[in-house]
Amino acid sequence: MTPHEQQEINRRRDRLLASIALTTGVGLLLAMPFALREGAEFFLPLTAAVVIAIALVPFLEWMERRRVPSAVAALAAVIAFLVVANTALVLIVVPATDWFRLLPQRLPKIQDNLAPLIDFYSQLQHFVDETVQMLATGPVAAAQTAAVDAPRSLLQFAATSAPSAIIQMVFALLIIYFFLAGWTRLRRRTINSRGSFDGAMAVARVIQNVVDATSAYVLTIATINLCLGLAVALALWLIGMPSPLMWGGIVALLNFVPYFGPMLAAALLALGGLMVFDDVWRALAPAVTQIGFHLVEANVITPMVLGRRLTMNPLLILVSLTFWGWVWGTPGALLGVPLLIIIQTVVAAAGTPDIAGFLFERGTLTVAPREENDEKEESGERAG
Repeated sequence: MTPHEQQEINRRRDRLLASIALTTGVGLLLAMPFALREGAEFFLPLTAAVVIAIALVPFLEWMERRRVPSAVAALAAVIAFLVVANTALVLIVVPATDWFRLLPQRLPKIQDNLAPLIDFYSQLQHFVDETVQMLATGPVAAAQTAAVDAPRSLLQFAATSAPSAIIQMVFALLIIYFFLAGWTRLRRRTINSRGSFDGAMAVARVIQNVVDATSAYVLTIATINLCLGLAVALALWLIGMPSPLMWGGIVALLNFVPYFGPMLAAALLALGGLMVFDDVWRALAPAVTQIGFHLVEANVITPMVLGRRLTMNPLLILVSLTFWGWVWGTPGALLGVPLLIIIQTVVAAAGTPDIAGFLFERGTLTVAPREENDEKEESGERAG
């Protein structure tokens, strides 16, 4: 067999293996969302626990550098997380229950507050209809509205789902604890199991990049959202809005969901203002205040603090939010951006499928140009 024939055989074998890998990957990608959705009771707390644990790794390592045993440091990290989470829930859930209880009683006030806007819209609609009738020959079609049934058994649903929620919460806390307690040994074992020094360094670099990027984003965004919630709470207290800390907590929590969260927070504040104030313009002041603070935070504070290192493609953020929101609902939307960071970090290190290269008989993986340049520089230094 000539070298040319052997080279052709190797090329066909590589393309066959690449096509099998690509086909298998496409099949897994198509099946994964449905598997994650059906197994949400297992995968959701597991994923949330892993993301939280990765965000807590810097705190764990800080304690271990001060000679605190891993088990004790992991327990302290879990307790700190529980204190923060429970404080946030108490500030939000307890007052929100009273607001939901008062909502049916305040519906007449909401209708009274909206009456000027409804009258203005009716007059504007009447003027538009007359203008269209003058310019067009056909009649103007009347708009049809669909009635939406209000939820009737939210508390009952929460009560019936409480046992499973408690089990999932305990499961997530155990995952966080054991992940943190064995983090140092797991990382050392993973690095030492590589067959070469370059492979061990690559694995160590990927692990460190995942931890740094995820923890930096989660902790930075949490700090920004906390400051935003406190600023909104102070502003709402100044304009006389009841339960300002609750509203500030809602704004801070929903701000973890880019784009959609601030819009939902503004809608809830508008509803709350209509329940409290008698004048429609004063009732809309809380929502306008939140929108103003959000514009400053999103366009000035967050870009200045995060910088370019954690800047992500807005299209990828929307796709991630839509995907994880469809799979796991609101918790999935909260996890969308951290999961996107983890996936991007791993893919950037491992390489992305090169579909075009595969079609044109090239490789199947591509790496970032910066990494290729680094490899060339390293090879040049070794040759020198």
